[in-house]
Amino acid sequence: MKTKSLVSISDYSKEDILRILKAAATFKARPNRDLLKGRVCATLFFEPSTRTRLSFETAVNRLRGRIVGFSDASTSSSTKGESLKDTIMMVGNYADLIIMRHHLEGSARYASEVSPVPIINAGDGSNQHPTQTMLDLFTIYETQGRMENLTVTIVGDLKYGRAVHSLIQGLSHFNPSFNFVAPDELKIPDKYKTFCDKLKIPYREFTEFSPEAVNSADILYMTRVQRERFTDLMEYEKVKNIYVLHNEMLNGSKENLKVLHPLPRVKEISQDVDDNPKAYYFQQAENGVYTRQAIICDLLDIPME
Repeated sequence: MKTKSLVSISDYSKEDILRILKAAATFKARPNRDLLKGRVCATLFFEPSTRTRLSFETAVNRLRGRIVGFSDASTSSSTKGESLKDTIMMVGNYADLIIMRHHLEGSARYASEVSPVPIINAGDGSNQHPTQTMLDLFTIYETQGRMENLTVTIVGDLKYGRAVHSLIQGLSHFNPSFNFVAPDELKIPDKYKTFCDKLKIPYREFTEFSPEAVNSADILYMTRVQRERFTDLMEYEKVKNIYVLHNEMLNGSKENLKVLHPLPRVKEISQDVDDNPKAYYFQQAENGVYTRQAIICDLLDIPME
């Protein structure tokens, strides 16, 4: 029987999302439990990570599970030419669940098809980052008290930003409106505009980081321009600091506005924003622990109450 995995946010229905968010709230209230005692989770990070890897490891440790794996692919047998299939099959003999980040789009889906244990996609290239989306949705609900009928402004790298792509799909169940702010070089891919059109989700595109894009939003979702996705460094230099959020830019924003960011930030949010009560990106990162606890237990069919 095929194991249950989380590869794309589209693997979750609206009901699944709401169930995980409810469970995440219970973990936030009580994160330390014995639910993973005797379980082993493997973290295979073929790409660098700080927040995602440490968040998953904290989630497992707080549930009394064990972690094995690697955070640097150069220390793994992939440097000897071992195939991804062989790595997954081998690690699946040791662990109850595999958490994987890989630079190739589609790698997590492939891994889920050959793995004897559940796979969690911790990011595959510029494709998907479903657990980031779940912690984003949890944070949105926590700060807004609702999921429905919100206006979300997404700023920066909309072309390569896997967190952006997953977020659009995750929010699609809740009647959102989007403002997409990006230079032409990094604008939202056509397939996501087609996705919105098909579901009659309204969106506007901006090339300027205008007051209208900020002041109409309930959520302002900032992203960094990802140097590692560019093959032409001249193109990266051209757009790397194109949008920067400064504290005074929030003066006309809604009272309920929250500024989110999947992190790491570079220069796209000025540090003078950090002390503004509308800044919520560090709390957002904390929420990753509780959301990932819920996802891990769900995939292992462990009761969370």
